[in-house]
Amino acid sequence: MNTPNDTAAQENLRAVRQARMQAGLARRYRSDALFRWAGLGAVSFSALVLVLLLISMASSGWAGFHRTELRMTVPIRGSLEIDPARLAQPDPLGGLETAGLPILVGTAAVKAFGPDGEELIADGAWREVGKKLVADPSLLTRTEIAVSLPASDDLANAQRGGGDAHLQQRAANLAREGKLVRAFDTGFLVRADATNPQNVGIWGALKGSMMTMFITLLLAFPVGVLSALYLEEYAQRNRWTDLIEISINNLAAVPSIIFGLLGLAVFLAAFPNFRSAPLIGGMTLALMTMPVIVISGRNAIKAVPPSIRDAALAMGASPVQVVFHHVLPLALPGILTGTIIGMARALGETAPLLMIGMRAFVASPPSDFTSPATVLPVQIFLWSDEIDRGFIERTSAAIVVLLIFLLLMNGIAIYLRNRFEKRW
Repeated sequence: MNTPNDTAAQENLRAVRQARMQAGLARRYRSDALFRWAGLGAVSFSALVLVLLLISMASSGWAGFHRTELRMTVPIRGSLEIDPARLAQPDPLGGLETAGLPILVGTAAVKAFGPDGEELIADGAWREVGKKLVADPSLLTRTEIAVSLPASDDLANAQRGGGDAHLQQRAANLAREGKLVRAFDTGFLVRADATNPQNVGIWGALKGSMMTMFITLLLAFPVGVLSALYLEEYAQRNRWTDLIEISINNLAAVPSIIFGLLGLAVFLAAFPNFRSAPLIGGMTLALMTMPVIVISGRNAIKAVPPSIRDAALAMGASPVQVVFHHVLPLALPGILTGTIIGMARALGETAPLLMIGMRAFVASPPSDFTSPATVLPVQIFLWSDEIDRGFIERTSAAIVVLLIFLLLMNGIAIYLRNRFEKRW
């Protein structure tokens, strides 16, 4: 029989245990809340950094989509003698050059801006007048046409506050008169590289990136998927397959420049005339992307429940039909996820492409997969190394184009992944 002292002791012990339990629950709740807030803080910080990056790139890149231009008029009728039919023949700009259009534009600049007017416009500015005439031959019947031509590098630099004080004052006077303006440069997206920031464009590098990524995807995706299928569904488990698996995992972690050295030693040795071509660049990047696709493909195939295979075999499907009609469609979303990661990494790579010579100055977009070309990351790298402030602005604009291209490429891949996703 319990005495009053024993009952009081039991009550005290029960109270102590309950207090300890409440304290433990409170600690667990605090830990859970701290973990929740830490996760929210990490996500918020990452989102803030991303927003700051996008704002910084957009603000800097917006200036890169503009250029300094001089507004003037160029006399045409009675000053430029050329048959309008000549503009429909091959090399119409050559015909306009023979007819004296460069001299005519230079004379018009002197008349509009003074004795040094020809020095204020960029070299080759007459070509923009020529392209305007080629696009609309009816302009040849006009007495004069109004044009907006790129300013020289010195005048553009003076407008930004650089150069000597005299040219800065000249730029300020022309700006007040409305003759010197900062205009949106639509040609930036359709021109190729040039020697001055006023005439550069991104189309050559953008087209080179598209062609290189196409070759990369064309080689890496089918080979990577078939390799993953063989290793996961058909290959026997032995030391050779273990060695292959270890090798693939190691290749996924190899620095990208090593693949550049491999491309230099193998592909350029086999195709020495295709240096800096999208074909060689795509083959090199395919080697780098393939291990990522194989690893993600094996994981996606392994995630397909065995019951899917058993049910297909029970219905009389052959092993090949089981793989290609049931396992592969269900694993495709996971495979595409790995492909997105691999292609995004390949798009931003510079080192392996530098090794195979894709850093050359390319003044015209590549015409085919074996033509000399460059890619967006290499173009950005080359422009960022220039001293001229105009190239710095163009670099920011090129980064914006690269980000948009990456988002579009990933968006298409994500759509395809969701389109083929199946639930079981």
